[in-house]
Amino acid sequence: MNVREAALAEARHWIGTPYRHQASVRGAGADCLGLVRGVWRALNGPEPQALPPYPARWDAGGEDLLMQAAERWLIPVNEAEPGDVLLFRLKPCLPARHCGILSSSNTLVHAYWGRAVSETAMTPWWRRIAGQFQFPSQVK
Repeated sequence: MNVREAALAEARHWIGTPYRHQASVRGAGADCLGLVRGVWRALNGPEPQALPPYPARWDAGGEDLLMQAAERWLIPVNEAEPGDVLLFRLKPCLPARHCGILSSSNTLVHAYWGRAVSETAMTPWWRRIAGQFQFPSQVK
């Protein structure tokens, strides 16, 4: 199994996990970043850095910390494939505040406020892609 297949399979194991801000425990609670963190741990072991607290509000300004972390620990790709991480901006002028794992050309596994981790259609709302990344290939 390659890294993308492994990442997508793991992400799908998280489906149904309730939304919990800043959580990352499959079956107990996760937010969008918690899902990506959980997939990282399944593929690569311990997370490479501790996370600072981050706001629950999508419209919060500030530094683009999510993008900076993705650029540091993930591999940028020009064309995302299933199993890759996508980052999203609510508006072009704001930092990336949402992430998920592409599951097909038209679907995404992610968690967002009020929803459990789910696989949903990539409607126009979710086409505000700020970055596309692949997990490192250190699959256990």
